[in-house]
Amino acid sequence: MVDQNEYPQTGILQHRVIHMLADLFHAPKEFDVTGTSTIGSSEAILLGLLAHKKRWQNERKKKGLPFDRPNLVVGGDVHVVWDKFARYFDVEMRTLPMKPDRFIMDVGEALRRIDENTIAVGAVLGTTFTGQIDPIPELNRALEHLESETGQSVPIHIDGASGGFLLPFLDPDFAWDFRLSHVRSINVSGHKFGLVYPGVGWLLFRDRQDLPDELVFRVNYLGAEEETYTLNFSSNAAFVIAQYYNLLRLGKEGYRSIMENCRSNARFLAGKLAGSSLFTPIDAHPSLPIVAFRLKPPHAGRETEIASELRKFGWIVPAYTLPPDAQDISVLRVVVREQVSRPMLEQLLDHIEVSSRILLSPPVGHPGTHPLC
Repeated sequence: MVDQNEYPQTGILQHRVIHMLADLFHAPKEFDVTGTSTIGSSEAILLGLLAHKKRWQNERKKKGLPFDRPNLVVGGDVHVVWDKFARYFDVEMRTLPMKPDRFIMDVGEALRRIDENTIAVGAVLGTTFTGQIDPIPELNRALEHLESETGQSVPIHIDGASGGFLLPFLDPDFAWDFRLSHVRSINVSGHKFGLVYPGVGWLLFRDRQDLPDELVFRVNYLGAEEETYTLNFSSNAAFVIAQYYNLLRLGKEGYRSIMENCRSNARFLAGKLAGSSLFTPIDAHPSLPIVAFRLKPPHAGRETEIASELRKFGWIVPAYTLPPDAQDISVLRVVVREQVSRPMLEQLLDHIEVSSRILLSPPVGHPGTHPLC
């Protein structure tokens, strides 16, 4: 990707993909949308938040105000890269805790954490932990009200996560993207449901003015002047080309067909688990093809044992505890990708049933017997 003098088409293809995604995410035509490809969503998040930090600092400097204590407000459902950004770039991380009955952002709590030093609020379109979506439209309305009351405009950065390549096709009327006034930047993973092998991510800014010019490097590299906004320098063009190919080859109808099949299969799995005497899904009718589920009492907490048994059949179904203050809850998670067929899920359900026999035994490290429900 870096040597656009020798390989000029790579830069052209990247530009085309950025503008295809801008259209998909409803970037207003009156703004000069800009963006870049990245190694993955982690780099895209770091770059997006860095732009928000620098923009906030520039505004504070213009007003003669202190600019040395920036903070970032996020839900407890964000990826670890948000913590990395805060630590690497000296930003206070204000993380909203989960609750035992709520695993996404609480908008009211987010507003209480915002102050004059807040560079942005982060929201997730399909969390790693449960596949649920943060209340983005509600958050945008709250920030609009805050701006009308105080004059403070706080931008939203959307981590497109799993949903960025799903919701434009599955639920195109759901406004989570640049249709919302405070959404200023979006990152999305091409190597999740963008159908490209790892790794490629994409970062888009609503307007070129959202990316401070001093962060963009202009280099004369091997005979050509080019702009670059990445943390690394060298990167593979193959995945950018693959993303472009998929967008052209599949088109909106192709992506919609694949994503509808993924979600249909996920809802089949969630429905079967909802009818089980042992398991309960976090969402019995998931918006995205991600099924997080847990054991019912008295077996709750033994999800890792189920995961261990499933590995004997070749299934890798992660089991993990949720972040604070829901750390006492453990779940299992299945991501229904395009390769996962209905017969595969029926086989998985059979193996879950067999694996559940472990529940007839005492919990590992605990005395007593818990009979199968």
